[in-house]
Amino acid sequence: MLDSILLGIQIVLAVIGAYQLLLTFFGWYRRKNKQHHAPQKSFAVLVAAHNEEQVVGALIENLKTLDYPKELYDIFVICDNCTDGTAQIARDHGVYAMERSNPKLRGKGYAIEWMLKELWKMERQYDAIVMFDADNLVSPDYLTHMNDDLCNGSKVIQAYLDTKNPHDSWITAAYATTYWYCNRLWQLPRTNLGLANFLGGTGMCFDTNLLKEMGWGATSLVEDLEFTMRCVQRGVNPIFNYDARVYDEKPLTFKASARQRLRWMQGHFDVARRYFFPLLWQGIKEGNWAKIDSAVYAANVYNLFIGSILTIVLWIDQLLPGVPTFTSLYAFMPAAFALFTVATYAQFPLAMMIEKAPLKSYLYIITYPIFLLSWWPITFYAFFTQNNKQWSHTQHTRVIRLEDMQSKQAS
Repeated sequence: MLDSILLGIQIVLAVIGAYQLLLTFFGWYRRKNKQHHAPQKSFAVLVAAHNEEQVVGALIENLKTLDYPKELYDIFVICDNCTDGTAQIARDHGVYAMERSNPKLRGKGYAIEWMLKELWKMERQYDAIVMFDADNLVSPDYLTHMNDDLCNGSKVIQAYLDTKNPHDSWITAAYATTYWYCNRLWQLPRTNLGLANFLGGTGMCFDTNLLKEMGWGATSLVEDLEFTMRCVQRGVNPIFNYDARVYDEKPLTFKASARQRLRWMQGHFDVARRYFFPLLWQGIKEGNWAKIDSAVYAANVYNLFIGSILTIVLWIDQLLPGVPTFTSLYAFMPAAFALFTVATYAQFPLAMMIEKAPLKSYLYIITYPIFLLSWWPITFYAFFTQNNKQWSHTQHTRVIRLEDMQSKQAS
């Protein structure tokens, strides 16, 4: 009986894996026939910040020099429970410092919800809201691309996420590889197939009327994924803008990375538990593949959790002396599964090649499998601590400006 259950789980996971692999083939090409528009949309640019005096100044300087009419956007720094000089730095740079103090409701989701309520009270109203983290840098044409998408009828837009410090350590290099892979072989295929894209926590743009109608309501540890699910439920599919670039600073050490990823996975379990079955059932009833695909995406955290445990059990079973107790799906078609495994891992260097990653990044391919395997214990621990809603802050130790990053990329 147990053997049949485990075999059934293997079949389900194999089908989902094959589906994900199939999707990647639709990311090998990119359409470029988007209609362009003169600047007309106004933007409230929100910067979420908690004790970010080290990096927020560089982002504000970056945002103030975007290639977009200055009268069409304002910058608001959400100083969320700050105890340092973040608010003063924002004021010194001539932008709005919106100070919030609520130690009981901490985290970006709560800060954004508060900020939007404050924004709706203001005399000036904006056509759209864009959101960044304080450690980001933004391509000069970011708002130009958001203006085009809004004018073309899009309501929720995710920019291309990149890493501003890809070569600081093997950890930052792993994040960079993951970003190249996700942008090219997760996000772009869904764009090409007309499915819903997924918000990435920063570089996000929202139509104001939609936000007023829906409310924010995304206060989990992964507010981006939660809001994605809420949009898809309403039939609003977020889109992906490949040309608008946002550069995110990644943690340098494995310990800091593990803490950040643990928070993501705890939040992912929470969102999957609340949205998977309703979204899946809704998609089946409506014959809406975008909703079914989004439900499958939400369940990925459970796929990883169950798949990692199952793999370890089967490995141990195979290594023990005597006849194996459990049936391994791999034993039925070893050549096919070996090819599938190779193809799965080959996606990462393939994405790097398509995205023209710096040559130096390929040196870290040898350590990338360690990063991938480290998701197993992190996900396992997250499953048993998923009710922990405590938000953790990633410390930043230096300033990187856009021109610094660009000069490194050119060298």
